[in-house]
Amino acid sequence: MKKFSEIEISEIIELALSDHASFDNIKSIYGIGEKDVKKLMRENLKSNSYKTWRKRVREFSDRRYNYK
Repeated sequence: MKKFSEIEISEIIELALSDHASFDNIKSIYGIGEKDVKKLMRENLKSNSYKTWRKRVREFSDRRYNYK
């Protein structure tokens, strides 16, 4: 995975946490796929925050096809 600055990491996390940005949007901007976004999130969020985010993404994706 590419090395990102602290600012880029913060921006990627902000996009990943947003309900309006998909993994495809993040890939087009930063060139990293879903697997790498999840890894970055896991490394930079508290464990419980990461688990809560993943649960929300899974539940929301069941309701809307084009979500994360």
